Amino acid sequence: MIRLVTDTGSDITSQAGKSLGVEVVELAVNFDEFSYDPHSDQDFSVFYDNLTKAKSLPRTSQPTPASFLDIFNDAKEKGDEVLVITLSGGLSGTHASAVMAKEDCDYDAITLIDSRLATTAQRMLVDQALKLREQGKSLGEIEAALLDLRERIGFCCCLDTLTYLKKGGRVPPALALIGNALKFKPVLTLKDGKVEPLDKVRGFQAGIRAMWSFIEKSGFDNSYPVIFGHTNNEERGKTFMEDTKAKFDMKECCLLPVGGVIGTHAGPNCVVVTYVKK
Repeated sequence: MIRLVTDTGSDITSQAGKSLGVEVVELAVNFDEFSYDPHSDQDFSVFYDNLTKAKSLPRTSQPTPASFLDIFNDAKEKGDEVLVITLSGGLSGTHASAVMAKEDCDYDAITLIDSRLATTAQRMLVDQALKLREQGKSLGEIEAALLDLRERIGFCCCLDTLTYLKKGGRVPPALALIGNALKFKPVLTLKDGKVEPLDKVRGFQAGIRAMWSFIEKSGFDNSYPVIFGHTNNEERGKTFMEDTKAKFDMKECCLLPVGGVIGTHAGPNCVVVTYVKK
């Protein structure tokens, strides 16, 4: 048996993980007043409601090695193989915790993959692993396929505001104030496991066009599904998905909510697209 493990950087909740057949290790997201514990997609709305009211950003922290070790020891006892797909090591120490847990467990049948991705892009790797496991592929075959796919995944997002980047110290307060007044919308991507700016445009529709330009330049493989995401604005996310699907004649698409691990820095009303490049 191959056990699939990921973390909440993928926006797979514990409830969804049980339905999918994935074990989910949680990254802690703590406000000053309370801890945010996302068991289901409905909890994402609770997170964003509190995020908009909070004076400071919630604190996110990686899982401890013990969170992984419990799963690894159980698999070792049962003779199961384990495949772990973690949030990018460039964004979190989650992968390092998994490495430490494997060393402590001393069990060779554990394969760790640093996704070098996050949110819907990390989710895409998990979904592909599930398909390959269902097809009866071996652990080695699944690992090789995912490492190849990882290099082909395209990801970009358009933020609605600079406010949360400012709160996290990633944008100076004066720049955020001016940028929000001028309606600047940051367009971001993931490169080499880290967040990088693609563009900074005025107005949300200009942000959408910048994302479309990014897709056009890389091309996309229509034999894979396209995953769209939103931070607590399903209507905006659905409109973006339908417009993009029509523009590029995309065959298989879905829309998923983005939770607190990435949403802490993105803020509400952000849209995301993940696809496989040609």
